[in-house]
Amino acid sequence: MNGASREALAAARERLDALTDSTSVNAGSLADELAAVTALLHREVSLRRVLTDPAQAAEAKAELAQRLLGTQVSGPAADLVAGMVRSRWSQSRDLVDALEVLADTADLTAAQQAGKLDDVEDELFRFGRIVSGSTELRAALTDRKATTSAKGALLRSLLGGRAQSVTERLVTRLVTAPRGRSLESGLESLSKLAADRRDRMVAIVTSAVPLSDPQKQRLGAALAKLYGRKMHLNLDVDPEVLGGIRVQVGDEVINGSLADRIEDASRRLAG
Repeated sequence: MNGASREALAAARERLDALTDSTSVNAGSLADELAAVTALLHREVSLRRVLTDPAQAAEAKAELAQRLLGTQVSGPAADLVAGMVRSRWSQSRDLVDALEVLADTADLTAAQQAGKLDDVEDELFRFGRIVSGSTELRAALTDRKATTSAKGALLRSLLGGRAQSVTERLVTRLVTAPRGRSLESGLESLSKLAADRRDRMVAIVTSAVPLSDPQKQRLGAALAKLYGRKMHLNLDVDPEVLGGIRVQVGDEVINGSLADRIEDASRRLAG
């Protein structure tokens, strides 16, 4: 992607991150819904063109998306797609490509939230090596005459019970709906998305009261300074939190005297 499409995708990814911050949104379910919309717009070329037509008013396109999807997917998924069609896209196919990226990212976010992202990244890499080393397996997975159900069954026999459920879902979507991608390039793209997620650490922040935007910005900056990596905040509110705030980064829980380090770093950044 380039130009307008690249900017539209970046904005959509920010909205996705904001959605998956919420404890009420299941990232895995959201991934399935976005994948279903991807399949719909890949199949319905005329609809895709209408939703990306720069001559149409942005709000009219968003309302059309809401009408079409409102009863088919959850509110968060419909809102996310509506926001995407408000944006400008360099070409109509870019919208479908972006939806696919968001579906994969949502699944990887679910793995990250479960503490399984490293496993998924490793499994994607190892599966790619297995495919590259077996001409017969690659042929079976890319055979255009084979049915979707047959390919799905083959993948279940290979990955079922041996890999994370997120890994199985990602690979199954790639194999059964390649949309013109080679198996190798698709696996490479998935591995890159997983690496991108891993490079940004996630802090689970539980506070007695909701944090203000300036507080969230200062806390994120302070944590990034402490850990030396970009920090993504997953926020929750629990009035019972001792000391007003609890921060978990990986296996480390920051509260009490350690929380004072965060506060000190925040004051230095603010001052």
